[in-house]
Amino acid sequence: MRGKRVLVTGGAGFIGSNLANHLAVDNEVIALDDCHLGTPENLDGVDAEGNASGPVEFVDGSVLDEDLPTGVDVVFHLAAYSSYTMVEENKREATRVNVEGFVNTVEQAREDGCDTVVYATTSSIYGSRTEPSPEDMAVEARTCYEASKLARERYAEYFGNHYDMTLAGLRFFSVYQGYGGAEEHKGEYANTVAQFADDIARGESPVLFGDGSQTRDFTHVSDVVRAIELAADQELNGIYNVGTGESYDFNTMIEMINDELGTDIEPEYIENPLPVYVHDTMADATKLREATGWEPEVGFEEGVARVCKPYQ
Repeated sequence: MRGKRVLVTGGAGFIGSNLANHLAVDNEVIALDDCHLGTPENLDGVDAEGNASGPVEFVDGSVLDEDLPTGVDVVFHLAAYSSYTMVEENKREATRVNVEGFVNTVEQAREDGCDTVVYATTSSIYGSRTEPSPEDMAVEARTCYEASKLARERYAEYFGNHYDMTLAGLRFFSVYQGYGGAEEHKGEYANTVAQFADDIARGESPVLFGDGSQTRDFTHVSDVVRAIELAADQELNGIYNVGTGESYDFNTMIEMINDELGTDIEPEYIENPLPVYVHDTMADATKLREATGWEPEVGFEEGVARVCKPYQ
């Protein structure tokens, strides 16, 4: 993407800031964030691959505001309460942000003449699966978080059908970068790779739910950013998975981190305290690959090395 004016909501957050920094190399970028979960310090003018970018215009604001900077060519809507626990503890506000904030942003974009939106939904609606999950399989909302993201997908369908807008919903699988990137501000809500690497680097035992056999399709943020950009470039419509198609269990992940750091820290196992928990995930990203040619470029071994590098 080149020469566009774009808005990234949640633009100071983890994925949003990586996207904003990346797009600012060749585009005019506005990053909107209320700083509840993000920090403008992430907008450092360098993308995940180390490329220097132009300045990102930061706007301190909420997706619930009445006068959003939506006079752009493309809206990348990433703003959200982004985890099960975060939403359960703030159901009303989280639903307002995740659902009303989505409708408010897309409607203002439409009124300002922007008809291309790429937005974040979630892969957790697939539940626990050790087989690849395709977009057309049956899904359900078991948590308030999942319900809010499914609502986004339905409202996107409405905007597409009623106003002939182009809206691509991306179901991300376990996105990570590490505290050396733009994840540190998320703290307890950061991906487990980032949290466990930081624990081990500080000589502390990472805490694992159950026996550590749960698996995730870990997808590096640089691959996710490329997928988001391609979805806009190709003007995709509908729902697309963004994941590697490979899964690793937490025990293996801990071994990989120890190997990379030259440590031998054993994890601590505790009973899972969460009433709803996705034990296994794996993406089927065939639809995205066939539509755009996207392929993940950062394997998990390389990704763990990148997460651990700042500690070495």
